[in-house]
Amino acid sequence: MSGEPLVLLHGVAMSARVWDPLIPPLSAQFELLALTALGHRGGAAVSRRPARITDFVDEVERLLDEKGWATAHLAGNSLGGWTAIELARRGRARTVCALSPAGFWDAGGTGHADSSATIARNVTFARLTRPLAPLTLRSSLVRRLALRVIAEHGDGLESSAANGIVADLLGCTVTDDLLGTKDAIADFERLPCPITVAWSQADRIFPVAVNGEIAKQRLPDATFEVLPGVGHVPMIDDPELVLRTILTGTGASPGQAGVSGTN
Repeated sequence: MSGEPLVLLHGVAMSARVWDPLIPPLSAQFELLALTALGHRGGAAVSRRPARITDFVDEVERLLDEKGWATAHLAGNSLGGWTAIELARRGRARTVCALSPAGFWDAGGTGHADSSATIARNVTFARLTRPLAPLTLRSSLVRRLALRVIAEHGDGLESSAANGIVADLLGCTVTDDLLGTKDAIADFERLPCPITVAWSQADRIFPVAVNGEIAKQRLPDATFEVLPGVGHVPMIDDPELVLRTILTGTGASPGQAGVSGTN
């Protein structure tokens, strides 16, 4: 179905595949583009190192130009949420739905050191256990434990999807660049478009009590909400909730839209 353009942007060390459950219902209402970021598995190569947030924003802006879209609705998680907010600053967004966005820490400081360390440990663990993953991830208990940093209910994923997340994590070439970034989201004097910041209640990477509070300060006119019962990547735990959040943020009517298997 042809409709207004909507771009989906994933988080660090993931890929566009994390949006798979939401693709059919969103495609029914929007002209949809789910992107894999620079330096991520399946994405374009970066042209400079270390990669910076402006590189990711520039690449999405280039793809918007390629599509002939002056503006689009933008929905992003973590790094994708940060990218969407910076695109709004450039005047490229109709609306933004930022799900636990990265970037809400002190620029040039160490405010995200704990978050970066958590992700780095996850990468190391995935690398050490990769040979066993195809077998061990058949267990729902192992999936729940292996994915607990990003999800409350990783056991709800199929083993093939869990293996894909591990492959994405290990296939990302810019993880260290992003974990060591000195960039941050600056204050907005005035929002350039409607922005919804939807924070995962059980976010273990960017806790709502810390990073969510900074987001409120820097985007005081944004709509802020907390998504109950979900981890940092809420599409894993509750794709139906994320679907409703995106549709509400864009001003679209939820209507009969639903994620297959969750209605």
